[in-house]
Amino acid sequence: MYKAKIQITFKNGVLDPQGSAVKQALHHLGFVSVKDVRIGRLVEILISSQTPLDAENQIKQMCEQLLANPVIEEYRVLSLEEIE
Repeated sequence: MYKAKIQITFKNGVLDPQGSAVKQALHHLGFVSVKDVRIGRLVEILISSQTPLDAENQIKQMCEQLLANPVIEEYRVLSLEEIE
């Protein structure tokens, strides 16, 4: 069994309205040194697989077919660890 952590964010150049709203709110709170905020999501998946390579390939397919919109989002597998 493997546990994967996947970060999904907007691609550079894609408007991030939630990030812009958080940046503006931070400025209103006095954090004027904040130059940019990007909001994304973290997905954790437990997957039963024989090898880490097979788990990684399945995770990649999941991201490309469902979890991330390839037109406006990019994903990165932050970790893939074997668990019991």
